[in-house]
Amino acid sequence: MSHFYSLILGKFLGMDYKQIIKDIQAKRLKSIYLLHGNEGYFIDQIINALENILTTDEKAFNQTVVYGKDTEITELINMCKRFPMMAPYQVIIVKEAQYLKRIEELKHYAKNPVPTTILVISHKEKSVDKRKAFVKELVKTGLVFESKQLYENQVPSLIAKLVEEKGKKIDIKSSHLLVEFVGNDLSKLFNEIDKLLITLPKEQATITPEHIEKNIGYSKDFNIFELQNAIGKMDILKANRIANYFESNPKHSINEVIPSLFKYFQNVFKLHYLKDKSKQSIASTLGINPFFAGEYITVSRNFNIRKTVQIIEILRDYDLKSKGVDFVGGNADSLLKEMIFKILH
Repeated sequence: MSHFYSLILGKFLGMDYKQIIKDIQAKRLKSIYLLHGNEGYFIDQIINALENILTTDEKAFNQTVVYGKDTEITELINMCKRFPMMAPYQVIIVKEAQYLKRIEELKHYAKNPVPTTILVISHKEKSVDKRKAFVKELVKTGLVFESKQLYENQVPSLIAKLVEEKGKKIDIKSSHLLVEFVGNDLSKLFNEIDKLLITLPKEQATITPEHIEKNIGYSKDFNIFELQNAIGKMDILKANRIANYFESNPKHSINEVIPSLFKYFQNVFKLHYLKDKSKQSIASTLGINPFFAGEYITVSRNFNIRKTVQIIEILRDYDLKSKGVDFVGGNADSLLKEMIFKILH
């Protein structure tokens, strides 16, 4: 991860992982690192720093990588009690520690860790229960870092900040297109932003949907973002054109469309019951950019509360049908168009 992205993420998230990396690079080390959570990117960056505290020659005898599902806890503890050979430390990295059986027994080692052993526990996919005894013990003698995934509604703002710091801009629609294409996977997100910035002509100051389509191959006109916009405006022709495109393009399935539309109409439902319907209040309550507040006001006028509830029920019904529940015969490929027809009529 570049210093640039590290700096921006630190400012944006208010996280302390940057300081952890600085301490590692300065050899201010802990005996045990428990890195856990569902955002693997931050964990990988810290592990990358820990993998480089030894020289190439020292690593040969003093750096070991094991995997949770292939490791016994007693074997791991015995490894930790060994001493380094011709090096100040030995580094033991446990990857996929979420599969390590009897991990709680590390509490015994954590009470008196070997000072020349750096034990790194990479526990991705989910967070560890911080009430566990072994976690409480690790906090006393080591370092526990929880790596939390960004919410999707945080990502467009982050994209704008990253691009702005590079001396360029990205319009709001483009940042939301990126979120739809990449999601909140930071590794993929940074790669796509780099690609867009590298290919952006010097004379062009702003990343646009056209630039995204040309360099990432994601259609600026036929995507979930445009579909929900067409439905919200009750543009039947445009909605059907996008549905036809989705039907012929396996990248877009009804299973991708339904969660997006469900969230969209959930927000419309909330808006109907919102007393303060100012754009700032709408943006704050729905967790959206104020730029889109006007769109939601229009949608709430097109779909009253009763129709909004009906649409949510339609989405639930077709979610089940798409998974084969109460769907006998018929053409599965036509489900999306059928669902959109019912929403708009």
